[in-house]
Amino acid sequence: MKMIRYGAWALVVLVFAALGYVWLSQHYGKPLGELAGAGIGGPFTLVSNEGVTVTEKDLLGKPHAVFFGFTHCPEVCPTTLYEARGWIEKLGEKADNFAVYFITVDPERDDQETISEYMSLFDDRITGLTGSREEIDRATKAYKVYSRKVPLGDGDYTMDHTATVYLMDAQGNFSGTISWGEDPGSALAKVRKLAANG
Repeated sequence: MKMIRYGAWALVVLVFAALGYVWLSQHYGKPLGELAGAGIGGPFTLVSNEGVTVTEKDLLGKPHAVFFGFTHCPEVCPTTLYEARGWIEKLGEKADNFAVYFITVDPERDDQETISEYMSLFDDRITGLTGSREEIDRATKAYKVYSRKVPLGDGDYTMDHTATVYLMDAQGNFSGTISWGEDPGSALAKVRKLAANG
């Protein structure tokens, strides 16, 4: 009798779990597994390395990668941008259907001229973006990016920041991430899939 009672309770729990899954999926319009990325991306107004005003609407129309960093970054940022150049090159003709954006978290040092010089070291198909402190804060908040100024002993400073590359589809929806140090083959496969799906 006890086994039947436990079985009945287990069935009730499963039914409620399934109903909850369906409700959440319908409520959010996405499968439950995609909810972790909900809310990534949003309104911003920045200036490109070419001096052009760019908003979140200008990123629409093709899949894109968004990475936050700063020009004085000793390792993570130049390595990631170098890898991004590799993704673009390996996409070949499909590179026209993919864009990469680098947004500074250090606008006090990374003005438009500095960003322009920095981007010239990598690939002219990667767009650098900067703005005022308030504009950058709005962008980091939209992408849920962490950044913090860290004083150094010599009176200078560095920046702690999220090292994740955000992958977005052509409609500006969050599609996935590429982690710092991720296997190059895995990263390229994600980029190829995103570019192919448009």
